[in-house]
Amino acid sequence: MTIDTAAARPPLTVLSDEEAMFRDAVAAFAEEEVRPRVQQMERDGKIDPALIRKFFEMGLMGVEVTDSLGGADGSLMMVAVAVEEISKIDPAAAILMDVQNTLVNYPIRSYGSEYIKSTYLPQLTQERVGAYALSEPASGSDAFGLQTRAEQRGDRWILTGRKLWITNGAEAEIYVIFANANPAAGYKGITAFIVERGFPGFSVGKKEDKLGIRASSTTELILDGVEVPNENVLGPVGQGYKIAIDTLNGGRVGIGAQMIGVAQGALRAALDYVGERRQFGKTIADFQAVQFQLAQVRAELEGARLLVYNAARLKDAGRDIAMEGAMAKLISSQVAERVTSLALELHGGYGYTKDYPVEKFYRDAKIGTIYEGTSNMQLQTIAKGLLRG
Repeated sequence: MTIDTAAARPPLTVLSDEEAMFRDAVAAFAEEEVRPRVQQMERDGKIDPALIRKFFEMGLMGVEVTDSLGGADGSLMMVAVAVEEISKIDPAAAILMDVQNTLVNYPIRSYGSEYIKSTYLPQLTQERVGAYALSEPASGSDAFGLQTRAEQRGDRWILTGRKLWITNGAEAEIYVIFANANPAAGYKGITAFIVERGFPGFSVGKKEDKLGIRASSTTELILDGVEVPNENVLGPVGQGYKIAIDTLNGGRVGIGAQMIGVAQGALRAALDYVGERRQFGKTIADFQAVQFQLAQVRAELEGARLLVYNAARLKDAGRDIAMEGAMAKLISSQVAERVTSLALELHGGYGYTKDYPVEKFYRDAKIGTIYEGTSNMQLQTIAKGLLRG
């Protein structure tokens, strides 16, 4: 049998020339602009404002937005490779641009009116950070149970409630916020709104003191009768839950990319260390037991990368990726935990100190199994798709 190689589809991990150039540019940016700031941002517990400006200048805050609205006219795959490259150095910096692209720009691009798109996308691609606000104190995984209310009064909506665990909350000026406009209808009353920081009744509350990705802000949002113009309703009233889930499906590709980036950063640090550290007259890398451990996690990492890239490619092709996004996030976050744990162990006592980067990678990896849907929620999504056939 003769195989027509010309007709064969390219491998998932082979990037187009445009994607490869973009990846290389982001990798260089991460080395030059992110790496020198990592430790200070970790100590300060915030992203350097100068770095945020450079994200905008680099075009990283509007990768998929059309160039007519200030974006780079790219793809989710390009978002994924950018998040991956930056996460190799600092996942806290990476999540800033990931949320901007996958959780804020995406729903506005996909569901916004012409007014919303023309008003907010140029701001989000050029100068203003965005955030996505679904979670609440009593409704994390159970988004059906959100308590924030939206009441229409004339040409405005009044939002009342609290949002919790909001990534980019401290830096953001534009928020995609979900509230229930008809509680009697249950989740069918959930509606999405575009809220600006300066709207009356809106304020940013407590900033969380976290285990990992400490430079990334995670805050409370307080909605004390926030006045939102009618034209800032995102999508049809009552369709907010559909918008939220569709947005999160793509967002999980970004988290998957973040986790494979974290794992690669930790693995690189481990390889450098075991190649230099000597015990019993030879390097740690010379011990077969260590070689096998490294080989195992390298294989797992490649499997996770294939899941993430596949989900990104499918989304760019217009496919529903509920299952694929869930699998990418589930496996990549689990692999990141294993790789960072091994990397720390191979450093011995040094790995447990802040003098080496693996301690930070280890802490940063844990969030992957929690935000944008816990691992149990990903398993539930996969099971539903599996049993549906």
